[in-house]
Amino acid sequence: MSRLGKKPVPVPGNVKVEVAPGKVTVSSGSKSLTMPVRPEIKVAFDAASKQVNVTIDPAKANDSQARASWGSTRAHIANMIKGVTEGFQRNLEVVGVGFTAAVAGKTLDLKVGFANMIKVPIPMGVEVQVEKQNITVKGADRQAVGQFASVVRSKRKPEPYNGKGIKYTDEVIKKKQGKAFGA
Repeated sequence: MSRLGKKPVPVPGNVKVEVAPGKVTVSSGSKSLTMPVRPEIKVAFDAASKQVNVTIDPAKANDSQARASWGSTRAHIANMIKGVTEGFQRNLEVVGVGFTAAVAGKTLDLKVGFANMIKVPIPMGVEVQVEKQNITVKGADRQAVGQFASVVRSKRKPEPYNGKGIKYTDEVIKKKQGKAFGA
């Protein structure tokens, strides 16, 4: 039995939840997210108590794949509700002399020590803001925000000697000593 899957997901008053066979749609204002649901997972929205309940088909209770998807489905629905109400955000920092970042239309332009400028396309539903050396990635879809932040970081990972590169603001870089001259 999934401990997380058994818990109901509370739904705020301004959020609209639609459950159709095989998918769940959560919307609030102009933000809307849709997720496919496995057939052995049952999702029900109780409008009276404003809760989403996720259950498993009792005939499939011994199927390990169904049990594994139960808690994950509930967590994804909770993240969708949080995404359309509050949104998700990842903060990156560009560290290095002459390293810059700028938003140009639907691309993020990075100058991070290579001969060419790196252009990273910004996906739909993700908003990117750049202030000096800080990049802020925002959006309703947690997976899309995290994936885009990871792609940007992978363009120039922080190196361990000087700490130059693109890093998360809460990330701690373990610095190495380097070579020692003269003994």
